Amino acid sequence: MTTEVQGPAGLRAGPREWLGLFVLTLPTILLALDATVLNLAVPHLSADLDPSSTQLLWTVDIYGFMIAGFLVTMGTLGDRIGRRRLLMIGAFGFGLASVLAALSTGPEMLIAARALLGVTGATLMPSTLALISNMFRDPRQRGVAIGVWVTCFSVGTAVGPVLGGALLQWFWWGSVFLLAVPVMLVLLVTAPLLLPEHKDARASRIDLVSVALSLLTVLPVIYGIKRLAEHGVDALAYGTILAGVVLGVAFVLRQRRLADPLLDLRLFGNRAFSAALLVLLLGLGLMGGLYLFITQYLQLVGGLSPVEAGVWLLPAAAALIVASSLTPAITRRVRPGYVLGGALFLSALGYALIAQVDSVGGLPLLVTGFVLIYTGISPMMVLGTDLVVGSAPPDKAGSAAAMSETGMEFGIALGIAALGSVVTAAYRSGIGAALPEGLPASVADGARDTLAGAVAVAGDLPGPEAAQVVEQAREAFTSGLNLAGAIASAIVAVLAVAAMVLLRHVPSGGADEAG
Repeated sequence: MTTEVQGPAGLRAGPREWLGLFVLTLPTILLALDATVLNLAVPHLSADLDPSSTQLLWTVDIYGFMIAGFLVTMGTLGDRIGRRRLLMIGAFGFGLASVLAALSTGPEMLIAARALLGVTGATLMPSTLALISNMFRDPRQRGVAIGVWVTCFSVGTAVGPVLGGALLQWFWWGSVFLLAVPVMLVLLVTAPLLLPEHKDARASRIDLVSVALSLLTVLPVIYGIKRLAEHGVDALAYGTILAGVVLGVAFVLRQRRLADPLLDLRLFGNRAFSAALLVLLLGLGLMGGLYLFITQYLQLVGGLSPVEAGVWLLPAAAALIVASSLTPAITRRVRPGYVLGGALFLSALGYALIAQVDSVGGLPLLVTGFVLIYTGISPMMVLGTDLVVGSAPPDKAGSAAAMSETGMEFGIALGIAALGSVVTAAYRSGIGAALPEGLPASVADGARDTLAGAVAVAGDLPGPEAAQVVEQAREAFTSGLNLAGAIASAIVAVLAVAAMVLLRHVPSGGADEAG
């Protein structure tokens, strides 16, 4: 068993830092709330705004795509202008964008508001993580602080479905976005009092060409993936993906030439940093992709109200909270690679259970599988984030935190696009030949588009035909969910082995020791 090394006494945080940590958890809780309540609101905004399947997917994942595109820029910007200043600018912008989203009158306006939420949200998470890294220099205290940070994300995940379900039960769908306004106001008032300012005094002006290249790398690739999911084999999709890859190579070459790059590629020379990013990208991507369809299963297949769906999600959120709280203590005695590997194997078992869920009476098995997934996700979030942030020097804390968040947000957005295409393809294949003959073309097209569309058009059909359409749609959707669960289980099992191999050199002391 390895011994734990504590940092010098002069680096230990005091009461002000721990109070400041409370302020830093506010945007963490908010972003978790925002993600979960939107998934619950999908059936309601679909009924009100009538988005197409493409618009619905863009509504859900444009937020994550914009965050992924701007995180590197915002993390480096925080290193230059000050991480507290950037946090406050982002908090104001996020609150304003939340109001615009709540008042949206059509799918296009909602997508635009969600894009603005993504741009401003990209300022929040790297700023909070960078400030935690600066405020808690002692490795043990930093591990505890990041554990608290992840636990608060878990609390937001737990409270989000219940609070969002209650709002959806009593108010219109836009009310879920207004949750951000009071939280951002509290942050704006308390941040100047409790948070110190940190920035890299040696940093030069930000390179705008690198900013443009980073965006032109991410967004074409994302567009191409989404177009492939919607249209299948498509020359435009392959062309945009190739263009993004080429521009990505240009971005990397430019960073290697710059004396003060937008993204310091030397960070990837640390194996713990690179391996942790890979785990965060794939692990959270698969979970985020499946979460959207689990919430739809609860409401559209299980027939639960938003509040009831939120209650059924509470056991998984509780498991996330408990596991996040226990992870720092466990890793004092067990190497992070082994903790991550074991946790990921547990998640793989949960995904395997999801692959066995039936369209009738499948709620208990679904919830059990989701509890196992969330229990395994917690150590990945705590340890992965700590390894990424702890591997970087203090003046690069913003860039490292941005890379950690980029891995998570880009992974979640990509997971939604990839697994969404799997579920959608399986759904359309399953329902195509199962619809009753003689249905009007508009009704048949609506039923083939999405499960929510099938439920909506069934309301205008006679009783027997309506029941048949809904039953076939639920079975087709469940088949897609089963396939997505099986794919996720296989990938996560491989990822568990990779985590144990790539991180076996990291001792229980964490990233500081590994360096």
